[in-house]
Amino acid sequence: MVKARRWWVLATVSAGLLLISLDVTILYTALPTLTADLDADASAKLWIINAYPLVMAGLLLGAGTLGDRVGHKRMFLTGLVLFGAASTVAAFAPSAAVLIGARAFLAVGAAAMMPATLALVRITFDDERERGIAIGIWGTVAVVGAALGPVAGGLLLNHFWWGSVFLVNVPVVLAALAATALLAPGGSGSKDRPWDPVASVQVMAGLVGLVYAIKEGARPEPDPVHIVAALLVSAAGFTVFVRRQRTRTYPLIDFALFRNRQLLAGVLGAGLSMFATAGVELILAQRLQLVLGLSPLHAGLVVAASAVGALPAGVVAGGLVYRVPARHLIGGGLLVGALGIVLTLLLTPGIGPLLGAGRAAGWVVPGVILTGLGLGAVMTAASAAIIGGAPPHRAGMASSVEEVSFELGSLTGVAVLGSVLTAVYTATVDLPAGAPAAASDGIDEARAVAGELPPDGSRSLLESAASAFDNGYTLTLAISVAVLAAGGVAARLLLGHRIAGAAPEDETPGDGPGDAGAVTGTSPSPR
Repeated sequence: MVKARRWWVLATVSAGLLLISLDVTILYTALPTLTADLDADASAKLWIINAYPLVMAGLLLGAGTLGDRVGHKRMFLTGLVLFGAASTVAAFAPSAAVLIGARAFLAVGAAAMMPATLALVRITFDDERERGIAIGIWGTVAVVGAALGPVAGGLLLNHFWWGSVFLVNVPVVLAALAATALLAPGGSGSKDRPWDPVASVQVMAGLVGLVYAIKEGARPEPDPVHIVAALLVSAAGFTVFVRRQRTRTYPLIDFALFRNRQLLAGVLGAGLSMFATAGVELILAQRLQLVLGLSPLHAGLVVAASAVGALPAGVVAGGLVYRVPARHLIGGGLLVGALGIVLTLLLTPGIGPLLGAGRAAGWVVPGVILTGLGLGAVMTAASAAIIGGAPPHRAGMASSVEEVSFELGSLTGVAVLGSVLTAVYTATVDLPAGAPAAASDGIDEARAVAGELPPDGSRSLLESAASAFDNGYTLTLAISVAVLAAGGVAARLLLGHRIAGAAPEDETPGDGPGDAGAVTGTSPSPR
């Protein structure tokens, strides 16, 4: 392929990857505005955020295999069409339910595109040196997209209505469709490659049941029947999935891989880093807007400061990943991330003991940067540990495990921490006389009904709502610290060798030792 054309293909697939990663975080700053316009309650807010990573995590395991079967160019084009159509529906959604459905279809398009982006890079670049550079650019685009999401959302809301955060995808999709059709290498795929859609449905049933149980448990008056039923559905979905994989000739996941401590520590690091990143950034963005009154753009810039630490840390960790023991990069990075969240809490105006209530919101930036520094190193090291901990003939499967680990971390972070925030707010808010009961559902609702009260009552309600929100904010950050600290200790206990070293043979029965060469052709997934 002509050299210039190869790089244009990279630019095209990177545009698709940028859309995927942007949509993971772009709603963090847009959420207060769109939920007010759509009259969405706390439960709907969680589903608006979670529908995207939930559906994507369920489909990713099988999407790569389907691409092998029908051709990766066709998968990428199909994903672009679905993504563009779903973005249009989301932009003009008349209700929260329609928006949740559109977010789910966005995830279908994203799941079709994500494995195809990396596969097309591998096919297009046959020179190993150029391929390494291309994959490095691919991974950087993923990280930058996730970091720019809150800023892009805030910038668009400064000039347009909330639907613009979705509608902006459409022109990029149209340009990428034309460029892919003209430039990307074709191929009909291999019809003999197996595809298992049933397994994807089973995984999704398990995930939906688990998230619904978490959401229901956070309600002011949870229904035990609904919680038990959701947990039973979740357990059934995951159980039949595991049994099916153990009987398949070509499973989506070979569970023997998880006997490798290096790979297991990588999965732990990937999941926990995204648990904290997604949950804390979402809650911080809401506090900056709903309690401190910042604009969406200002809040997005503060939250995006994590990239100032994450990007250089990821680059440095990539250079050290074969020379520094994995326990230092993963375990140490998680502990540094925990310290960053502690510093963020201590520097939070109106809460932290280091600052008074009148301080500017920008004082939290050092804590946000330190959090990004620790977790950015973890993300890179975790990806290398997962891929390097698998034998060469399982490199593709390990890549799927890596992508799902990050998506599940994001999903559970938003679901768990968002539910805890809602539960604490509802339990601690003290409504003044005459305030509507709806104000106890969340600070958004309290702000919406405050105008219906006399000035004294309105002021009292807003102060009580802010205090209750801060109670939840404090607890969720404390939980994140505890989770990261426990994960850091666990990773250091699991790992006693370098990522580049061969894994002990008795850790992965039936497979050869992990090969550092398996890292070639892979890179961290969109965070």
